[in-house]
Amino acid sequence: MKLYIVDDDEPVRRALSLLARSEGLDAEAFDGGAAFLAAIDGIEPEALSGCLLLDICMPDTSGLDVQREIQRRGVQLPVIVITGHGDVPTAVQAMKGGALDFVEKPLDVDDLLARIRRCLSGETARRQTSHGRQVARQRVALLTPREREVMQGIVAGLRNKEIARELAISFRTVELHRAKVMEKLDARSPSDVVRIAMLSEVDSRQP
Repeated sequence: MKLYIVDDDEPVRRALSLLARSEGLDAEAFDGGAAFLAAIDGIEPEALSGCLLLDICMPDTSGLDVQREIQRRGVQLPVIVITGHGDVPTAVQAMKGGALDFVEKPLDVDDLLARIRRCLSGETARRQTSHGRQVARQRVALLTPREREVMQGIVAGLRNKEIARELAISFRTVELHRAKVMEKLDARSPSDVVRIAMLSEVDSRQP
């Protein structure tokens, strides 16, 4: 299996390629969405395996466009999207479109490698099974109504001061609620909160 890296930032692309290869992963990098789509054009979808590490904001073809196109072609590569700071709403769109995971810049090397390995092993996909959705729903159920409102602010990509303004509470109160949200959801980052919240919503819509 291969790690496909699609990012228009050359230093980031080079660093990710070196990192992947230093960990014994087969990596191939592309400088944009169009280059990646051209490279896999004509390849049978079943022949593509591995994981796609996809920058969401690129000038030629956005990550969301790439995601839609590979779905149209029937390509089943699991996708981890890379977002810039404060671009959580776009990451939410990507996950609603089928992405399995997302990471935020600046990238944490150890965390990124762990996510890539989970993606390649299929563990990330397994976490989104009915059992994974049930666990997410159970965690969200632990939140108080106010903590749930703060969680929704995090999912919307709002900063603490923006959440405080929207909820008409103090910044310090938001900080305290946010810490409780992270603890109860067993989340280490905003991206974890987004994943758990989305899985919980999916579960709640099941018949």
